Order: sequence, then structure tokens, then C-alpha cells
Amino acid sequence: MTEKAIKQYLEYLKLSGIQDIFYSQPIIKQENPEPAAQQKPAETIFSNSDIDASEQLKQLEENYKNCQNCALWKGRNKFCYGNGNPRAELMLIGEGPGADENASGQVFVGRAGQLLTKMLAAINLPRDEVYITNIVKCRPPGNRNPLPEERRSCLPYLLEQIEIIQPKLLLLLGKVAAETLLGIEGTMATFRSHTHLFQGIKTYVSYHPSALLRNQGWKKYAWIDLQNLQKDYDSISN
Repeated sequence: MTEKAIKQYLEYLKLSGIQDIFYSQPIIKQENPEPAAQQKPAETIFSNSDIDASEQLKQLEENYKNCQNCALWKGRNKFCYGNGNPRAELMLIGEGPGADENASGQVFVGRAGQLLTKMLAAINLPRDEVYITNIVKCRPPGNRNPLPEERRSCLPYLLEQIEIIQPKLLLLLGKVAAETLLGIEGTMATFRSHTHLFQGIKTYVSYHPSALLRNQGWKKYAWIDLQNLQKDYDSISN
């Protein structure tokens, strides 16, 4: 592993909340490390197509926010459609909103969302550069996995989002997202072992941030996924 890769991995662990790291060999510690140079946020320039996509997404959210196609509407406080860049090259798809999302109407704003933001930052990817949504748009009771009929009810909304945004890469977070969108069953190890194609879009599968909060040991595998994703993202962005 190169020095750059080691530093990036250590930063990822730090951002993920891991403070104590044990090494089989000593590493050189810099006594007075120079502060990292702050990068200026990239200027966002919206084209007409960006505006059109944004307006389409807003209109669809307005159309669907009172949806009653499945029983999840009964516990809904806010409809969580999705947030981010309407012309994102990378689209992230999770499973379903939690309590914080149900209260705010925004996606990935709780502890899992905070971890996701840090994970993206670890590969130099601002959160507002991507688009993030879920398989289902209303919170399942007790944060359980969405039922098959609930996923089927929401899937057309997700497919419309993908069609409008036209991402070049997809990252599916968790087994539920992978099985729903790819239409196959499998283990996380199987899904992660290779990339997939969804409607011609290169698709990665990795652990949901909630799972990483429950099992710190999986973070090293998520980091591998992020590194592979970063290579593809950098190649299409340059």
C-alpha cells in the first residue's frame, strides 16, 4: 500500500469515529503535522438541463408526497424523496428513512447519514455533488427492512429518479437496495465481489452506514468499496 493510500485510509478511519488504531509494526508519527490545506468548494454551474431535472424531481416529489400505495403511509410524518445534485454522476441508494428522516423529510440525516457524509469526504467527494435516495420513501415501523410489497410500490418512483438524473455510477447501500434494484438474491459478500450493470449503469454494492455503526469490523471492507468507486468516479469526472 502506498503512503498516500495509507494516509487516506487513516483519515477514513478517523472520520468514521475510530480513534484507537493498533499496528503490528510501528509507524512514523509527525510531531507537528501541517494543517491540511482547505479546498475551496467547486463553483456549481447549472445548465438548462440541470434546472429541468431539478424541476422535474420537485414536481414528482410534490405529486407523490401523499402516496398511499402501501401501508407505510400510515406512519409517515414526512415523505423522503431524495436530495442532492439533479445531474449527479454518482447516485447513492439506501433502504428506507429512519426516525430523523421521517421528522425532517431529508434523506440520511441521522447517525448513519453523518457517517455517510464522512465516508464521502474520505474519498474527496462532497455530499452535495451526488444524489442520495432510498428504495422506499416512507419510514418502515421500527426501522425494519421494507417488505417486498413496499419495495414494489416505491420502485417506480426510484426508476423515474434514475431516468431523470442519468447517473453514470450507482452505489447501492445494503442488501435490501441490492436485491431490489438488481432483482437477484445474494449475500453482501456476493454482491460486493464484483460490479453490476443496471440499465447500462455501472453499479457498486457496499454496506449500509447503519450496518457499519453496528459492526465496526465491516468498515475495512466498505473502505475497499469506496476506493474502487473513487477510481471509477475520478475517471468519468476528469
